[in-house]
Amino acid sequence: MRKVGMSFFNECPMKDKLMYACSPDSAAAEGYGSKMLVDSDENHGVLDWRDYFDHHTLPLSRRNPEVVSQFSDEMNVLAQKLLGIISESLGLPSSCLKDAVGEFYQNITVSYYPPCPQPDLTLGLQSHSDFGALTLLIQDQVSGLEVLKDSHWYPVQPLPEAIVVLVSDQTEIITNGNYRSAVHRAVTNSKGARLSVATFHDPSKTRNISPASEIVCQSSPARYREVNYGDYMSRWYTKGPEGKRNVDSLLIDP
Repeated sequence: MRKVGMSFFNECPMKDKLMYACSPDSAAAEGYGSKMLVDSDENHGVLDWRDYFDHHTLPLSRRNPEVVSQFSDEMNVLAQKLLGIISESLGLPSSCLKDAVGEFYQNITVSYYPPCPQPDLTLGLQSHSDFGALTLLIQDQVSGLEVLKDSHWYPVQPLPEAIVVLVSDQTEIITNGNYRSAVHRAVTNSKGARLSVATFHDPSKTRNISPASEIVCQSSPARYREVNYGDYMSRWYTKGPEGKRNVDSLLIDP
């Protein structure tokens, strides 16, 4: 996946890349796109610095035959296994989270961050938590991923043969906050290009998500309101990805 991704961004002429261009009018379009030096009010003056290619890979009806097919299948198996492990860690049947999420809608985004002459003025990817259920990320040897903990940003040392697991917002809701979604961002550097491949596993847009009934009881009341996943996605794209304000807006006041 890393080799194919780097080949596309480094070797394909722009005219060939644009043959696969995303529609600028769609928030979740498939194909090639670029957010090089795009400023907005949500960015608070910080500019984006990233090229990307989005693939829709699950359900199978969304997938076109291509190099990512085998990678998609392997990530699907791993994500299903991880949701089972999370369920069991909470004393629940292994199928609990998988049943709550339902059929996976899987998207794969290959992100390319070129060397940036002024990295202090840019972010490869703004601070956010992913809005789906689970994200699996592979990186190359160049650092850039950072996670937020106790108001401090910590770099994630890249391990080329490892897969980074990021819990996403819907898993936080289903587990009633026992598992928290990870706030993260990507930073740029002036010396070398960086490539990452994120595989997102989401519910369908028609799915309603709420804390699992097996977790919610008198001693552990529901902390989050039920939400339709399609509505949640629309809100995320409308309000912007900053931090965790989208999932936090569903918290029920104590």
